[in-house]
Amino acid sequence: MAEPRFLCDEMLQRLGRWLRAAGFDTAIAAPGSEDRALVAQADVEKRWLITRDRHLARFRNGDGRVVLLNANETTELAAELTARFEIDWLHHPFSRCLDCNTPLLPATPAQLDRVPETALAIAREGWYCPTCEKVLWRGSHVRRMRHTLESFDRGEWCIAKD
Repeated sequence: MAEPRFLCDEMLQRLGRWLRAAGFDTAIAAPGSEDRALVAQADVEKRWLITRDRHLARFRNGDGRVVLLNANETTELAAELTARFEIDWLHHPFSRCLDCNTPLLPATPAQLDRVPETALAIAREGWYCPTCEKVLWRGSHVRRMRHTLESFDRGEWCIAKD
């Protein structure tokens, strides 16, 4: 079975970023996007449109690619999505840009020159987003985010606090 690709509506931006953190190809709707445009985007891009909006869910296309979630909290939304798609939250963590969804590349030595020395003292590696042109590295936030992904994967549903 092919790996699911997602489109989260505007209300589910946070869930979308967690899916990206897990390595899933996840588009996030632009603010103010029209319902019909989102359904069309999901159809053209072969994505599952994830929403909490019952009105939007009425615009289901023929293949039923609109998925209505009922929960309010991110942890509960993650649980619902896991039940629906058997999500592996440790799929390929931190392999996509959280901001734009682009797959990350290993940073070159020249790109690593943009990373603080204190971060490189911990691990002399980093990643580069060719779209955002950001250089990323493993900071303490990655450890906290990984803990959250692990708890999602175990079904514990807790989000680590900063």
